[in-house]
Amino acid sequence: MKAIRIILAGVRNADKTYHLFKKGDKIVVGISGGKDSLVLFYALTLYQKFAHTDFKIYPVMLNLGFPNFNPTKLKTWFKKLGYPLIINDASNVYPILKANQKQKKHLPCSICSRMKKAIINAVAKELKCNKVAFAHHMDDAVETLFMNIFYAGKIATFEPKMHLSNANINFIRPLIYSKEIDIARCAKEEKLPVLKSNCPADKQTNRYEIKKWLMAISKDSPLVMKNVYTSLKNTKQIKLWP
Repeated sequence: MKAIRIILAGVRNADKTYHLFKKGDKIVVGISGGKDSLVLFYALTLYQKFAHTDFKIYPVMLNLGFPNFNPTKLKTWFKKLGYPLIINDASNVYPILKANQKQKKHLPCSICSRMKKAIINAVAKELKCNKVAFAHHMDDAVETLFMNIFYAGKIATFEPKMHLSNANINFIRPLIYSKEIDIARCAKEEKLPVLKSNCPADKQTNRYEIKKWLMAISKDSPLVMKNVYTSLKNTKQIKLWP
């Protein structure tokens, strides 16, 4: 089976479970240029056609000021799909991150994440959109779970759908039931113009170390990731100390 069909089935299940899309929705889709965001956008262009839900999508990419930012290839691809790629100038982010780096080995990811969300929320408001779609997938959710356990002392991951009352906007994650291996295969099969990450902290973060750790465990125990996926939805069997 082609990977895009697996991805679309995951989007449909996520929509059915969490009611991600409604008639009249105007949705900003965050585009990084990586495989996840391109697969998400491509899948949504197809999902529109058979979901029987009238919603509009707007691809938005942030220029964070990182070196070697070049979206030319992406602009061409989005134009072929019939969507102009909206590029927001957020080049002030990189200098701020460098100023807050101090003695750390890489740029502060938490500050970057908060700034990106605030900026894309502002763009969504300008476009009069009521939702922002991110390309976080099932593997991201698992990594976030262990990030919170190891580094924040809490058992939590991000939600498939979340309302931000202060910004009056909804975050949705349509790939929440999709696995990274299927997303990677989809990007390859559909020949999507994936860009190499230009983030100076790429592959230097705690998240990347957790990703490698999970891959190593899964190599010897194939059921590990499946069981962790299941645990994210198994709210009836949470047993913690009072």
